[in-house]
Amino acid sequence: MGKVEKPRKKVEREEDEFVTRSGMVLTEEIAEQWAEEIEKNPPDPATLERRYVGRPSLGPNGLSPRVSFRVPPDLHKAAWARADKEGKSLSELAREAFNRYMDS
Repeated sequence: MGKVEKPRKKVEREEDEFVTRSGMVLTEEIAEQWAEEIEKNPPDPATLERRYVGRPSLGPNGLSPRVSFRVPPDLHKAAWARADKEGKSLSELAREAFNRYMDS
């Protein structure tokens, strides 16, 4: 690809500006420049690396069903405190408790 102008970082941003995760402000001119470059020299899909988003699956073949249920506020607060005390996520704590219940 050809040379593309590097976006500048801004402290104050306009409402309609798009900002990347690294904080770079993408202007209309830069977007047009990038689009022209891609149109002139499109990437070969076979060379692109697949990016997975979200958390890794807990089951085989990418299967990780969700279980969702409501709890009273005091139980929720206690669960968060316990998970924090044990250095775990709330999901980890809930999975462990659910496993123990199902094994009993």
